[in-house]
Amino acid sequence: MELFIRILQTAINGGASDVHIKPGGPVIFRIERSLVAIEAPTPTEEWVNKIVETIVPRHATARLEEHREVDFSYFVPNVGRFRTNVFQQKGQWCLAMRYVKIKVPSFEELGLLPILKSIAESPRGIVLLSGSTGCGKSTTLAAMVEHINATSKKHIITLEDPIEYVFEDNQSVIEQREIGLDSLSFEMGLKHILRQDPDVIMIGEMRDAVSFMAAINAADTGHLVLSTLHTTTASQAIGRILDFFQPDERDQVRRQLAATMQAIVCQRMAARVGGGVVPAIEIMINTPTVRKMLEENRLEKLAAAIETGVEDGMQTFNQALFNLVREGRVSEKEALAKATNPQALEMNFKGIFLDEARRILT
Repeated sequence: MELFIRILQTAINGGASDVHIKPGGPVIFRIERSLVAIEAPTPTEEWVNKIVETIVPRHATARLEEHREVDFSYFVPNVGRFRTNVFQQKGQWCLAMRYVKIKVPSFEELGLLPILKSIAESPRGIVLLSGSTGCGKSTTLAAMVEHINATSKKHIITLEDPIEYVFEDNQSVIEQREIGLDSLSFEMGLKHILRQDPDVIMIGEMRDAVSFMAAINAADTGHLVLSTLHTTTASQAIGRILDFFQPDERDQVRRQLAATMQAIVCQRMAARVGGGVVPAIEIMINTPTVRKMLEENRLEKLAAAIETGVEDGMQTFNQALFNLVREGRVSEKEALAKATNPQALEMNFKGIFLDEARRILT
């Protein structure tokens, strides 16, 4: 275990976000989104087996034996906390570990827009953080929860698999429940959560129809629900949600979403000029225009509504990236690589702005 702890400490000291360990291969760190092999003894199958046997918590052992993979949170005193996944490949155990900073970063440290504070202060409704794996959704979500904790007297309950950031009561009272340890499943936890008198409910990830119906019901009864979802743009999130439901259920769910959705925030990480990364953020707020499109099932026009809703706090990825380039934080090349519509963004850099979105909305 001593070597294992040294590897984790080295990862933190070197600014790594992830650690990958498998028998017979080098120990790999992910640093600024690039994979780097480090100088360390090559892990043996016996050594990895011993690590797995030691770090997998008792409540997760049965799931690991049954499913051959499991998520959990691993904390090393005086080192740090890691979101850990143990899985098998070629019959051997492997580890993927993401370092979770103990202190929740502030909005300013993360480079987040002030509008996200306003979204976090919503009295009720559903707020979704979307994006691909590794784009920083969980960190942004944690920053929003911590903002509520620091500014409002609320009762916040989280359901997570596993717990990542650990919150301490500030103005709010927070209980964090880990699936498998504190609740048998998301379904069971969501079934009983409204009886626990929450004001704010944070669900680590929306995974199925059960999760969304619980979120909709909670929002219907005056609660604020925060969660994450895997989509590449904010406008696509509604279609992704509807895909969880049977075709004959989707019209009703769409109308319920129109009534309960507060905002959908989608995030991509772009390389910062001078090193590091910065978030490019697309924001869709449930304005009267957006709500009408949801009610009328005009989902294909949501992207245009976002583009024309700047005065309401909305922006597309192209608009976010254009602003980051103008501020000197991201290069034009990087912005074009991350853009939803590179051709349109390239025209913007040349001073050409087409009013196509307004025409689409008419």
